Amino acid sequence: MPSRLFPLFLLALAAMAQPSGLGQGWLPEFDHAAGQLQALADAIPAEKYGWRPSPGVRSVSEVLMHVALGNYYLLDQAGAKIPENTPPIAPGLEKKTVKKEEVLRWLHRSFDAVRRGYATTDRTRKLQFFGKPSTADQVFLRMLVHNHEHMGQMIAYARTIGVVPPWTKK
Repeated sequence: MPSRLFPLFLLALAAMAQPSGLGQGWLPEFDHAAGQLQALADAIPAEKYGWRPSPGVRSVSEVLMHVALGNYYLLDQAGAKIPENTPPIAPGLEKKTVKKEEVLRWLHRSFDAVRRGYATTDRTRKLQFFGKPSTADQVFLRMLVHNHEHMGQMIAYARTIGVVPPWTKK
């Protein structure tokens, strides 16, 4: 961006409503993504949970379950304690869990597990992640990116099926 435009960019950015948590660290950023994913999951009607943009692409329920199961997988990879009340995670669960209330339960529990895991895990611990040297903190960063990636996907899904993201309504 040319330097003469940068002050104008900063003014425009300052005038926009900034989401809470922006630039406040890992947990507020996670809460931002989780809150938007939860809001979209709540706003999408149950009968649309089977909708997919085209054959072979994840449905609404599959995307949300992918996020929830990904949170548990990444918590495990980071060395975080998975809550004892977590139901068994069996192969194919992403495709088998399709009812809105079940999907919401998995999503909500996974977000709570992430918050607890982040608070109680030694994030400086060295580990192997996909065969490469890493730290628990870097795995948590992957989790944050993963949640944001699928939050964007869910915004596109919602708008395509006529659901306005709740935080954009005036």
